[in-house]
Amino acid sequence: MAPTLVVEDLAVYYGKRRAVDGVSLTVGRGEIVSLLGANGSGKSTTLRAISGLVRPARGRILYEGRDITCAPADAIVAAGVGHVPEGREVFAEFTVRENLLVGGHTVPRNDVTERLEGAFGLFPVLYGRQRQLAGTLSGGEQQMLAIARALMTRPRLLLLDEPSLGLAPMLSREIFRTIRRINATGVAVLLVEQNARRALRLAGRGYVLETGHVVAAGTCGELGEDSRVRAAYLGLGKPTRAP
Repeated sequence: MAPTLVVEDLAVYYGKRRAVDGVSLTVGRGEIVSLLGANGSGKSTTLRAISGLVRPARGRILYEGRDITCAPADAIVAAGVGHVPEGREVFAEFTVRENLLVGGHTVPRNDVTERLEGAFGLFPVLYGRQRQLAGTLSGGEQQMLAIARALMTRPRLLLLDEPSLGLAPMLSREIFRTIRRINATGVAVLLVEQNARRALRLAGRGYVLETGHVVAAGTCGELGEDSRVRAAYLGLGKPTRAP
């Protein structure tokens, strides 16, 4: 059975600036994989290339065996890829319900009510706020809304970019518990997360990016024992040069 996602030799430029250069990774069916790295390492750009928001200069992206490298973003969403961007990017002047309906605009009309019930079941707090403007929600509630909006199409691959960014520890833990619940339904997850410790506890495997390159990869146990990863991203010990 083909992996849910295969990225081969991905390169992305913003003008003349190389943001990603030669990134290769895989996400198996039902797997959680983390992408670690400092700001500017190419993590978000990698997700944006997968979801069709930026066009790769080189490489190939396969989703469930299908080449989506040059597919438009709406076709990638329709194929089963959901993307929760960094910073939530909810529609502030729309209500919670309207944000969810925008996320499910490709869903058959007969299925919309069921999808909304699923979103409110996953995040009950949103049910009581469905008529509230999204811009007036707390940061944690906006993150819940952003995830729920992406799930309206029932994706089989979910791209999460910094889901705990700016959240209080209690809310951050709740978001990560929800990610586990989503993954338990069979949804594969590619997770970008600055909290490396939490990301390594959540995921089965991970990749470390540095200046657009993959510099380490392995199980999360292996990465947690890698002295370079521990020094650079976990704050433990001193970095050592790669052999």
